[in-house]
Amino acid sequence: MSYFLSKLVRFNRSSVVGAVGIVSVGSTLLFSDDDTRFRTFVTARLPLPSQDASLLTLAVPNDLFPPHLPSFGQHGILSLSSYRVGPGSSSDISKEASGAVHDGSKPCGCFGRDTIANAAAKVGPAVVNISIPQDFYGVTTGRSIGSGTIIDKDGTILTCAHVVVDFHGSRSSSKGKIEVTLQDGRTFEGKVVNADMHSDIAVVKINSETPLPDAKLGNSSRLRPGDWVIAMGCPLSLQNTVTAGIVSCVDRKSSDLGFSGLPREYLQTDCAINVGNSGGPLVNMDGEIVGVNIMKVLSADGLGFSVPINSVCKIIEHFKKSGRVIRPWLGLRMLDLNEMIIAQLKKKDASFPNVSKGILVPMVTPGSPGDRAGFCPGDVVIQFDGKPVESMKEI
Repeated sequence: MSYFLSKLVRFNRSSVVGAVGIVSVGSTLLFSDDDTRFRTFVTARLPLPSQDASLLTLAVPNDLFPPHLPSFGQHGILSLSSYRVGPGSSSDISKEASGAVHDGSKPCGCFGRDTIANAAAKVGPAVVNISIPQDFYGVTTGRSIGSGTIIDKDGTILTCAHVVVDFHGSRSSSKGKIEVTLQDGRTFEGKVVNADMHSDIAVVKINSETPLPDAKLGNSSRLRPGDWVIAMGCPLSLQNTVTAGIVSCVDRKSSDLGFSGLPREYLQTDCAINVGNSGGPLVNMDGEIVGVNIMKVLSADGLGFSVPINSVCKIIEHFKKSGRVIRPWLGLRMLDLNEMIIAQLKKKDASFPNVSKGILVPMVTPGSPGDRAGFCPGDVVIQFDGKPVESMKEI
């Protein structure tokens, strides 16, 4: 670590900590059904130019449409440009109309009238409605709704963390029940197995005496801008709702949306998603899950975002191995320096280094990798791996 990071001389650190607001970076809120020791909290501050986009787990007023928290009084009646599909027989699905994504650049030329309907029919029976009663001092005040997909016949369901986990790390509800309703009308009681708030992915389990319909996971790395996809779920508790669109971007960076912390990438589509779509699948024309729908931008049309299924699979592997997602951690709180901050620091302490860019380290967690590498509060990072750095995202 000390080889890769170059620091300037240290100065009066107490004055820096007193003069600069500390921004929390790289933290995650973890939930594990088996171990509560790893529950922590995140505070995120969005820059003003980027307040039009945010994870649905963040309460940002006015601009964001929170699909998991319907409020007719606030948003009015919503116009849903979607249609409903029923379960279809696998024998009715034509292979010629699969619309599969090919590795080459040559179009398959097989997109037909029934392509979207066939893809939806493959996944539809595995899409579920997730409903959680909400209470206030013992009185049921409403329900939190969302969607999910059965990915294993044993009742393993993939959904969003913010649908089943609240901001305190556990879902508070009357009787603590998670109700899962299948497309055929059957209802089960679900249990949160694992959830990771940083990625907004969770796994819920239901028990059934008979095998349940499940959906096949695809390969999100094969998606290209312009590929057709469909979003499925239960917006406003309207089960079996399907909307179609195209992939707008396959690697939309979290920094593009104004998110701090560890970098993340999303699939951007123009599929219509609304209240209750959170946790539902994004499906390719082969009827495979290629993403999990988690958020949209309220102040614009056709800006929806999904977690790529390849990333989801890695998260699930972490769940299976350790019950939580393990990520790199430096134990440093960092702040990007700009001209205004540098001027304020120099005014506060004349010994502040003469720099124009860099990263201030106002806090170091004792015993962390950063602490063991020799970092101290007040350090300024100017190089990483021998190259100049100007912002945290370069580290």
